[in-house]
Amino acid sequence: MTRLHRLAVLTLLLALCGLLPACRSWPSTGPGSTAKAGQAIENKGSDTLVNLALAWAEAYMRTHPEVRISVTGGGSGTGIAAMINGTVDIANASRRMKPEEVAAAEANGISPVEFVVARDAIAIVINPANPVDQLTLQQISDIYTGQITNWHEVGGEDRPIVLLSRESNSGTYVYFLENVIRLGKKDSDLLFSPNTLLMPSSEGISVEVRQNPNAIGYDGLGYVTPDQKVVAVARDATGLHVLPSVETVNDGSYPISRLLYMYTAGSPSGQMKAYLDWILADGQELVGELGFVPLEKSAD
Repeated sequence: MTRLHRLAVLTLLLALCGLLPACRSWPSTGPGSTAKAGQAIENKGSDTLVNLALAWAEAYMRTHPEVRISVTGGGSGTGIAAMINGTVDIANASRRMKPEEVAAAEANGISPVEFVVARDAIAIVINPANPVDQLTLQQISDIYTGQITNWHEVGGEDRPIVLLSRESNSGTYVYFLENVIRLGKKDSDLLFSPNTLLMPSSEGISVEVRQNPNAIGYDGLGYVTPDQKVVAVARDATGLHVLPSVETVNDGSYPISRLLYMYTAGSPSGQMKAYLDWILADGQELVGELGFVPLEKSAD
């Protein structure tokens, strides 16, 4: 059984576990609290991170059977909101918390603690039948704001461009809006074209790209499959077009990369701290296996 198959089975088991009273016999001691024997850690949020979080949970529970870790997706905003209202222990996010989210947490008596757990590239993906191989950030911005509507305008065939995006509760959506569509300009008010199709998951974008020769989408590098075509991206018209990879993220040459986060309600302790410490150390071995970029080790 492949790792992806194991993760799919684990996802189903974890979902079913929430329906069974026996599974609830592992009480969570609450966000940020000291763990006791049989602690259950609730982990929710970013769909970009969900497969990696499942792999971490699976590996950690094999060597720590006294801990139960439940992992669900739903989007970065959903996970952060759950952390703020105290219904999860760890929120996964593919973006930093917004100032208004931090304020809401503090108003609820919570001081969020941020952990950078991995790095990621956002890949621009199209159908393999599309002859376009490269785009600049400005061209991608123009495509997603509706200023470029035909593939012919960027060296492709005379076909309409079909825009695919994640939904607005996704951290990937927020990052793409701020750093690609708005090109990192704080004073920009550019928005996605109203013709953009909002997909509920990374897998939804993958399926549509595979089926539609006119489609363009974006996704975390770990979700790119061999039956999608990845476009090389340049910072500007004079820059080098670069494909996303571990190497190009680490050397800074790929222009659409980001950090991935976990948030806790206050400083973690006990088993939750032990789990996060493991993620930042031995758990990094799984990061590259799932298509993400491990954190660079410190020089000491």
